[in-house]
Amino acid sequence: MPSRENYMQLALELAAKGIAAVEPNPAVGCVIVKDDHILGQGFHERFGGPHAEINALADCRKKGYNPAGSTVYVTLEPCCHAGKTGPCTRALIDAKVACVVAAIQDPTDKIAGKGLAELRRAGIEIVVGVCEAQARRLNAPFFKFAKTARPWVIAKWAQSIDGKLAWQNPPVQNHWISSEKSRLDSQLLRKRTQAILVGVETVISDNPRLTVRIPDTAIDRPPLRVVLDTHLRMPWDSYLITTPEAPTLVVTSRHTAYTEPDKITKLSHAGVNMLAVNEKDGHCDLTEVLVELGSQGIQQLLVEGGPTVLSSFFREHLVDEVCIYIAPLILGEGGIADLGAALLAGVAAEKLTDVKIQTLDHDVKITGLLNYPDI
Repeated sequence: MPSRENYMQLALELAAKGIAAVEPNPAVGCVIVKDDHILGQGFHERFGGPHAEINALADCRKKGYNPAGSTVYVTLEPCCHAGKTGPCTRALIDAKVACVVAAIQDPTDKIAGKGLAELRRAGIEIVVGVCEAQARRLNAPFFKFAKTARPWVIAKWAQSIDGKLAWQNPPVQNHWISSEKSRLDSQLLRKRTQAILVGVETVISDNPRLTVRIPDTAIDRPPLRVVLDTHLRMPWDSYLITTPEAPTLVVTSRHTAYTEPDKITKLSHAGVNMLAVNEKDGHCDLTEVLVELGSQGIQQLLVEGGPTVLSSFFREHLVDEVCIYIAPLILGEGGIADLGAALLAGVAAEKLTDVKIQTLDHDVKITGLLNYPDI
């Protein structure tokens, strides 16, 4: 006979299918069970779409089952307020379910136990805490944002085996270090986030677009493109200024904003958003940047900068998750931008947790968490 944990694990697997489509909403899965028979299941499939509980109830009815008297397994406390969709608590009450088993309580002020309380008042049995650790990890960025109002920071880079991030003299045919499959995987990571950050040196050397490019996929909400540019050295012909594919935010120092008002005006007229922050060690104060991005609703931030920007985030212990693509190349003197050397210049030893290793073509992808226990 399946246990509560078995049904919740299934709900967690369903929830994971929504990652990179529902953000900044949490990924949620739901399984409806009666007499040890699964009547219906569903997950939150896209931002603005029906929640997991609504999809699971619809699945029940589509199969001809009545959910009355059933037990509902859901990975997050059901919502009790109307947003882009109606409250899930009302739908569960109307369906006359007997019990709701929630993996974890919703941390946001709008809910924070209110959904469970409403269900209890309706006479529905409530159980909380089944597979709680897995549910918290699944939506770690959502929980961090609710607690701190600051984004979950993902540091991502591709490197050769000897730690080089780029070619000294790129080949004519293929200047990429990582494989095509790795590059597509990184686009899925971009799709999951609400902002992508680089330093001005990356803009000067690479002129990136910082957009999500996935074949046959329309991107409804492109991530904000963020550039750290303390002294406003960004070239005027860079794609981040000239292309309207996604919004761009240039972060500079308050001193530069005061001394270069004409540049600020010109960038603003070009459609670029501007943010002035304090300086720290000659660069934009990263903590202040994160606070400002959080105030704009940025829940997940992908840092794709070079070694200077990446090492700065590590040095200030601001990285929550890493994603590294290691290619089977030894570039030696033919490579530049040695991240390892930059990190050794002042970053204390860090230990990854929840490490996952995957092969993509001939590349090795390593992911792990850093500040997760602090959530």
